[in-house]
Formats: sequence, structure tokens, C-alpha cells
Amino acid sequence: MSIFKKLLLALLLLISSATMAATKIPVVTSFSILGDIVSNIGGDRVEVTTLVGPDEDAHVYAATPKDVRTLTQAKLMVVNGLGFEGWMQRLTDAANYKGMLIVASNGVPARKRALDANHEHEHEGEAASDLDPHAWQDPTNVMIYTRNIVAALSKIDPAGAAVYQKNGDAYLCALTELDTWAKAQFSQIPEARRSVITSHDAFEYFGSHFKIRFLAAQGVSTDSEPSARDVAMLIRQMRQQKIKALFFENMSNPKLLQQIANETGVTPGGKLYADALSKADGSEPTYLRMMRFNVEQILAGLKKNQ
Repeated sequence: MSIFKKLLLALLLLISSATMAATKIPVVTSFSILGDIVSNIGGDRVEVTTLVGPDEDAHVYAATPKDVRTLTQAKLMVVNGLGFEGWMQRLTDAANYKGMLIVASNGVPARKRALDANHEHEHEGEAASDLDPHAWQDPTNVMIYTRNIVAALSKIDPAGAAVYQKNGDAYLCALTELDTWAKAQFSQIPEARRSVITSHDAFEYFGSHFKIRFLAAQGVSTDSEPSARDVAMLIRQMRQQKIKALFFENMSNPKLLQQIANETGVTPGGKLYADALSKADGSEPTYLRMMRFNVEQILAGLKKNQ
């Protein structure tokens, strides 16, 4: 091949790459976990922007002018639903959003949450829902998320439907492998010893699926404040049941659990990832890695219980 033909071929490849980049489907996701799932399914055909980034708390998110501009240009917005994004309607109204909106959790068997006088200060917009939004903590629910996202991307980009289906099938296989592995890990611990203390109530789906009891000082939202009575009861329960599995979360204020640790003499385990991934250069930048990390951390804590 002549030098001229090589240069021409290189130029055509550059033009092709630039064209593909320019025609990627702009997708906005509400928070980092959804952003990762959509990126896995969309692959090179989508350009994903996440509103609430890694190590950030979607419960207390406030939209910025930049977020409004980003949503204005999107063709698809993917949200969790179940009351998680109490701010969504205000944002879509502000952006006069005309694209497609998909609720990834549609079809998930939602869990009810207990709303009591001590946990009534939920984040604005969430108070209207009595559903626990943290459905992604059960990998079988993320399988439902995956199918919904495949369908949505295929609808707005029919030419890429086969790619989305292939990527979705591969992700479903990875989720099945994760679920099977996690169940095998927890089978080492008798169910009577499977109790864990966390900073806020984000692991009920995880607990129900893997048969682990989670106790939390805060409610479902990190924007709620526990009463002194709640904290005292939790400390008493830890002492009575000899619970040693105590964990912080990556986007929560550790002061409350540090107080509990000081009063019980229990050393907290490593932090758990509840509502957000780590940053790209962190240890848990993807949903699959986050879940494996949480399983390993929780298993280590359960082994300390008596």
C-alpha cells in the first residue's frame, strides 16, 4: 500500500471516529450507579452524563444551571424512581425537557418503608412516597433495570438495538454471577448471626435478598436525623445481641456511628457503598465492583458477631 493510500485510510478513520463521537446518543442519569449501568449497556453509542456523581449524596442534591443545560440537550433521562429523586420534576420543568424519560425501577417488587415520628424529616419530594428507593442493592432488581434500559435505548436508537441487547445480555450474565457468588459467601454465616449496623437505612433490599438484618440509626434518607431515643435503643440492642458488624457509608457523616462505636466499644469495619460509587480512581468505581466490595466487607463484619 502506497504512503498516499495509507494517509487517506488514516484520514477516513479519523473522520469516521469523529462522526461516531458526534452522533452518540446524549443520555443523562440521575446518579452514579445508574450512570455505570447505562454505560455498560450503551457502550460506544451513548454519551452518559451523571447529575449526582461518585461519592455524592442524591438525597440532598440541588440542581445547578449546568445540570439544566445538560438536560436540555439530552435525548434520554434515566432515573431510579421509587421516590429517590424528589427533585426530578423541578429539574425537568426548569430544563423544559422534551426527551424520553425512563424509570429504571419499573417492574421491581418495591419494599415499603416505615415512616415514623422520629424519621419524618425526609428529603423534599421523598416524603410523598412510602417506598424504599434503594432497589439496586439487590442484583436481581438490577436485572430489571437492565432490561428497561435496553428497551429505552433501543427505542430512541433502533439502529443500535442489537448492540444494546448484546451488551444487556452480557451484563445480565455478570449480575447472575455476582448474585450466585454473594449467596455462597453469606452461606458461611448462620442466619441468627446475620445482623449489621449501618449509618442509614439503605440496605433493606440487600438484607431481604441475602437474609441479613440491617439496623440503622437514620431513616431511608441521609437527610433525616435520628432521635436520642433511637440511638440509645440501637446501642442497647447491639450490647444485648453482641453485634460487632458496624459500618459507615461512603457519602454519610461518620459522627453518629463514631458515637455508637465509642459507647459500645465496637470498632467500625470498612465503609460501605450505598447510594454512590467511588470516583474513577477509587476502589469501587462500578456497580459490580461496589457490590462485591460490600459483600466482602459485610461478611467480614458478620464473622465478628457472637
